[in-house]
Amino acid sequence: MIIQCSMCRVLCRNRRNQKLWPIIVYLSLSITGCQAAPPMASPTHEPTPVIRLTTVVPGEETPADDAYAQLRLDMVEFTIEARGVQDAEVLRVMRSVPRHEFVPPEYVGQAYEDHPLPIGYGQTISQPYIVAWMTELLELKPGEKVLEIGTGSGYQALVLAELGDVEVYSIEIIPELAEQAAARLHRQGYNALHLKQGDGYYGWEEHAPFDAIIVTAAPDHLPQPLVEQLVDGGRIVIPIGPPGSYQSLWKFVKEGSGLKAYNLGDVAFVPLTGTGTNLEPPTAAP
Repeated sequence: MIIQCSMCRVLCRNRRNQKLWPIIVYLSLSITGCQAAPPMASPTHEPTPVIRLTTVVPGEETPADDAYAQLRLDMVEFTIEARGVQDAEVLRVMRSVPRHEFVPPEYVGQAYEDHPLPIGYGQTISQPYIVAWMTELLELKPGEKVLEIGTGSGYQALVLAELGDVEVYSIEIIPELAEQAAARLHRQGYNALHLKQGDGYYGWEEHAPFDAIIVTAAPDHLPQPLVEQLVDGGRIVIPIGPPGSYQSLWKFVKEGSGLKAYNLGDVAFVPLTGTGTNLEPPTAAP
């Protein structure tokens, strides 16, 4: 089955009853096939601004909001749950988060269709199914801290925040999108989100470690700073591969000095941008 999704589009197979076969890798935080870049000092540049949201009181629900509620229910039933997403909390959140608030006005009529939509600057809001699937793969638990690389519209960040007792950090490299996402989340009344405009390749060291990291654009190797900012037992969900071609969606679980890697299938994301993506991954030890 071909599925369009995420920042550009994703091709993946029907995953109903799909088994995940782990590949155990213990190479001092580097992995064969998806090699991590060597530890790098953060680039020398002016500190990037951190956007902190303040509390607002959401407005009362309008009749228009009521009309979208049924569209969300249908979206979850026919395009998310039917494809194998089973986590009850993820399904609950996908039924409640107003995706129409995160798309440009000219695309509101398509807000609950299962495909990405443009949000400007060459980026998109991801396909609802992929948002739900990648969120499920994170296996977040109450009290955990998650980092998102690529805020985009802010939709994925809000989905994560709506899971409940989860602390959400999110980084967006495009200044205009970072500002717009902060404004949208402010309108939704969220003050527990931490947003930053900057290069997500290097993570957010001052708030590390994280229990989970989700990356919504594809580097050609696993960024070593993200691995280093993960707790033992932490999870990273990330597409990896060359730009302009298909990549693989990976889930990594940190186990001591190594990573357990799950290859979840072929995907096609826009490339991760920033200075760190130009680094050459090291050659794996024989």
